[in-house]
Amino acid sequence: MANHKQALKRYRQSLKANANNIRYRTMMKTAVKKVVAAEEAGQKSEVEAVARKAESVIAHVASKGVIPKRRASRKISRLARRVAAA
Repeated sequence: MANHKQALKRYRQSLKANANNIRYRTMMKTAVKKVVAAEEAGQKSEVEAVARKAESVIAHVASKGVIPKRRASRKISRLARRVAAA
């Protein structure tokens, strides 16, 4: 455990950042799962609406630096292909 004041503050900051990153990652996974669930239910109009929301969430998570921009682009692309095929 850190002993210096600056190191203790940095530790507290890292805990907050880690909690936020987990929250963002969970939010992204949930958005993708909603698209998959709507697709499996066969609701074409809802799939497109939920997919737009999921793309927005993925882009937002990438802008925060939680996931790399290329990974976000890949996820959005695969999601779009899946929606187009539905």
